Amino acid sequence: MRFFKRLGRSIRKRVRRSPDAFLGRVRGVVHVGANTGQERDTYEKFGLDVLWIEPIPDVFQQLKTYLDGYPRQKAYQYLITDKDDEEYDFHIANNIGQSSSILDFKHHRDIWPEVTFVGSLKMRSKTLASFLDAEVIDIGRYDALVVDTQGSELLVLKGAQGRLGAFNYIQTEVADFEAYAGCCTVDGIEAFLKENGFKEWLRNKVSSHPAGGSYYEILYKKLPAQEPGWSGLSSWRKIVVYLGEKF
Repeated sequence: MRFFKRLGRSIRKRVRRSPDAFLGRVRGVVHVGANTGQERDTYEKFGLDVLWIEPIPDVFQQLKTYLDGYPRQKAYQYLITDKDDEEYDFHIANNIGQSSSILDFKHHRDIWPEVTFVGSLKMRSKTLASFLDAEVIDIGRYDALVVDTQGSELLVLKGAQGRLGAFNYIQTEVADFEAYAGCCTVDGIEAFLKENGFKEWLRNKVSSHPAGGSYYEILYKKLPAQEPGWSGLSSWRKIVVYLGEKF
């Protein structure tokens, strides 16, 4: 088994994946925290069906405009958390809404001191599971979930319990420090997804806190339903199975 692990590490170093490589292995994406759909061209390049979810009314209207000419991509205006019909003060940031959140800033301002909140809106939430039901979404068309909700990513995932098994990949941007007051961190996301049958597949550092700590874009991959029975496999078959899990 050690041989296969060493072989896997060696090959991964030589063919290190780009953060978008997994998009070539999926049919569609549910993207929670759309902003203005900055990744729309990337998704289009891979020929994917995409559901964008954005809560801020003005930003949502921009998103709809930008999606003209992308027939396989559709926008929805919802605030997604772990509760249905819960009222939140949604804080609006001055960077075209990109850092907007249901949470207050904490150490986020240490990295981006120019980013501030310029207002807030009362919003009611919906879980991802309820959104899929309300909009009668055929989840079989979407096997990747992307979550970028500025500190509330774990709430989004908790609100999708019972539906997470439909996704083969989950990508999220998350810090290993308290960027927003009371926000989730890498450890919390990893523990939750491990309990729900996912493992980390790829991690890229996005930015760093001056006093230590970093923001990461992390991709998780769904584990196989059961581990293969090694005893009955040939050596080459073991290599194929092991590397298949890694790639």
